[in-house]
Amino acid sequence: MRKTVALAVLGLALAAGSGFAQQKAPQGGPFPDWRADPRYGTLNLRADFQPDPREVSVEAGGDRQADGIGPGCAGWIDFSRPDVDLNYEAGSFPLIISAVSSVDTTIVINDPSGRWICNDDFQGLNPGVVFERPQSGNYNIWVGTFDRSRPQAATVRISEVMPQRR
Repeated sequence: MRKTVALAVLGLALAAGSGFAQQKAPQGGPFPDWRADPRYGTLNLRADFQPDPREVSVEAGGDRQADGIGPGCAGWIDFSRPDVDLNYEAGSFPLIISAVSSVDTTIVINDPSGRWICNDDFQGLNPGVVFERPQSGNYNIWVGTFDRSRPQAATVRISEVMPQRR
């Protein structure tokens, strides 16, 4: 009897505990591999980080279309792995994830809750996403292009300072 009760309690604890773990969208099908190691590195930042912005140089683009990943997703990205991962400890600041390039680029982000968030033309032809109340956790970032033929130089920017809108 004790063994049965202990197993039942353990089963309930495991079931309840799974709700506290970071839940990401399942891999497979039409989604990029957010579990893979990022191509250009991982940033580990906590609220009020300095210097701000943090920047990572990347080659934007890939061989698969981002259409269908989530609302507003467009362009060509590399589904095999993210360009950049951000491990972020949130505070009271907004979190702005953007990209800057001399060509028209897009951005695809898988946030800590597993939502796919995309943007094109946040500032001119440069994409970006503002998280007003960001979650702590892992953000996977891809930068796409509208030209599949070759990668394009771009810079991923992570900031807590709202950009000046043009």
